[in-house]
Amino acid sequence: MPEIDRAATQPSSTETEFDHSTPVVTLRLLRQLKQRGKRLKTADSTGVKLSGQELLVRTLALRNYLVRAALAEDEKHVGIFLPPVVPAVAANFALALADRVAVNLNYTVTSEVLQQCCAAAGLKHVITSRKFMEKVGVDLGCPLIYLEDVKEEISVGDKLFAFLNANFRSADGLHRALGLSHQRHCDPLTIIFTSGSTGIPKGVVLTGGNITSNILAIDEAIHLNEDDMVLGILPFFHSFGYTVTLWSALTLPCATAFHFSPLEARPIGKLAENFGATVLLATPTFLRSYVRRVEPKQFKTLEVVVVGAEKMPLDLFGEFEQKFGVRPVEGYGTTELSPLVSVNIPPSRQGNRPTVGLREGSVGQACNRIEARTVDLDNDHVLPAEQPGLLEIRGPNVMQGYLNQPDLTAEVMHDGWYRTGDVAFIDREGFIHITGRLSRFSKIAGEMVPHIQIEEALAQIVGTDEEGTLRVAVTSVPDIKRGERLIVLHTELPRPKSEILRMLSAAGLPNLYLPSEDSFLQVEAIPILGSGKLDLKGIKSTAEQWVAD
Repeated sequence: MPEIDRAATQPSSTETEFDHSTPVVTLRLLRQLKQRGKRLKTADSTGVKLSGQELLVRTLALRNYLVRAALAEDEKHVGIFLPPVVPAVAANFALALADRVAVNLNYTVTSEVLQQCCAAAGLKHVITSRKFMEKVGVDLGCPLIYLEDVKEEISVGDKLFAFLNANFRSADGLHRALGLSHQRHCDPLTIIFTSGSTGIPKGVVLTGGNITSNILAIDEAIHLNEDDMVLGILPFFHSFGYTVTLWSALTLPCATAFHFSPLEARPIGKLAENFGATVLLATPTFLRSYVRRVEPKQFKTLEVVVVGAEKMPLDLFGEFEQKFGVRPVEGYGTTELSPLVSVNIPPSRQGNRPTVGLREGSVGQACNRIEARTVDLDNDHVLPAEQPGLLEIRGPNVMQGYLNQPDLTAEVMHDGWYRTGDVAFIDREGFIHITGRLSRFSKIAGEMVPHIQIEEALAQIVGTDEEGTLRVAVTSVPDIKRGERLIVLHTELPRPKSEILRMLSAAGLPNLYLPSEDSFLQVEAIPILGSGKLDLKGIKSTAEQWVAD
């Protein structure tokens, strides 16, 4: 096979353009729901089961009510505060068909952060449910539209409008009747606030074209078909859940079964068994829980398991495959990139591909229409294959920008390229290998020390606890003598710290990478975000407070 130096190839601007025949995402949705007809399209663990036709009717009725009675004519941004269940699906689609921008809010953060997000997005209303609000117990500081009330207030006219339009108009005709003919790929579809793992959440504006680019990429890479059942466990406030398990899964020929929390392994196993799930999209943190709590028979129909959001530990590949008979593959993305950039092609979906589509240890090759390159950390010079540097991405998946923050947008964008903040190298066949994150390096005695490499070595030594959760996380604090000092947050350790340090050294880590014995801080639990990522901000602030005290 000839070697392709993709890392050094300059992208063509035409590769980021959509073909004029590519439908906007709302038209794509209407066509798919009409095409699915009376076959099951979506379900959830509360017992709701809807065909494509039934989902379309419900969505149109809700859309008509919102436009008629709940939202002001100039109310462009509308919040949604719901877990990933069918009502949240209908709410997101109703807003899109009402030509509104959905803002799915993170229900794992504090009232203060939520109110900041509502204010930043200029929200006048948030769609939620009384039952969910009582369970979460937060104050959004914004007028609420309760779905329990909406159910009672949807009129006969709303229902008749929905029934007639869903049954007697074509998808294209319905799109025109809803007043959506003016829509373009560059129109905003959603605002997703970043996880805040390293700072204050930022509102990422994603367009319909951004989401469409991911739908096309997933279709080309995974080939979701009419027989596929996707497990929808990721929250819609997370771009992975919003784009992949909401829009992609429901605008492609497959069906989707949702559960409201990715942390609840046993109900997820039951849901997978009941609906014959074939596709699972998750994070490594969630997979560890499933390995320990889900029965092999419950995941026996799985054919595709794709993980993202954090680096996949090598041992977890084998553990999952040994128990469930399917080996996970890694993909890569960020909120600002809609999120998908690259993915390894699962063996069950390789088909007759003429090229290698899977390289374990990498996060796959960049998807079609997306370019990836690495640049020198000091001077931005484009680097050749195999040389690590700052990973940059260009393509139709790149966000429109940060909401009302042009200065922050300018910091991460230049000449159409998005600076990911991740350090990586791209091999000669175009596979991307993430080696670290700029925010996860410490400069100690003038050298760049990678936290992730130390974490992985520690994880090999101490393993996980009985619940399958992480025992260790590495961060740093300022140090007068050496610039920075490594701090290891940990839960109860299975062996003495002195022995762990000897084993780290024996594993080949340089002395500069070894934390001192008095730099180990025991905590009750390693801080984790609702998306399954490490809470880097929380980890760092805990370490800084400990050192200060």
